[in-house]
Amino acid sequence: MPLSDNMPTAAKLIGAIGLAAVGWFASEAIRPLMPPHTDFGWFNQVNVALGLICGWRVLGKRVGGGFSEAISAGLTGAAALVFWGVFVQAFNQMLDFALEKKYDGPFEGIIGVFNLMLEFGVNLLDAKVIGIIVIGGLLTGILADRVARRYG
Repeated sequence: MPLSDNMPTAAKLIGAIGLAAVGWFASEAIRPLMPPHTDFGWFNQVNVALGLICGWRVLGKRVGGGFSEAISAGLTGAAALVFWGVFVQAFNQMLDFALEKKYDGPFEGIIGVFNLMLEFGVNLLDAKVIGIIVIGGLLTGILADRVARRYG
C-alpha cells in the first residue's frame, strides 16, 4: 500500500460526508419499518459514524479513475456501510440479550449475532431504504471521483 493511501484527500472527505448522509437518511427510513416499541438509542449517530469511516476508508481510496470506477467505489462503500451497520446493531442487541441472560454460553451469543444480522437485514428489504442506499452511494462515488480528478 503506497504511503499516499493514508494521507487525507478531498475525495476521502467527500466520500466520508456523503456516506455519513446516506447513513443518516437510511436510518430515518428504517425507523418506521421497525416495531413501535423499538428503542433506537444512538442508532442514527452510530450509522453516521460508520458512514464517515466507510466513506473515508473504503470509498475515498477507490475514486479518481473514471466514471465506472466511481460507480463501483460508491456501491462498494454503500455495501460496506450496510454490512457494518447491520453488524454493529446486531452485536449491540446481542450484548443486551447476553446481559439479560438470554444466551446459555458465548457460542450461542456469537450465533445470535448472525441470526440478528439476518433479522435486521430483512428489515432493509424496503424499496425506499434500498433506493437511499444505492442512489446515495452512486452519487457519493461520482462526486468523490470528480473531486479526486479535479483536486488530486
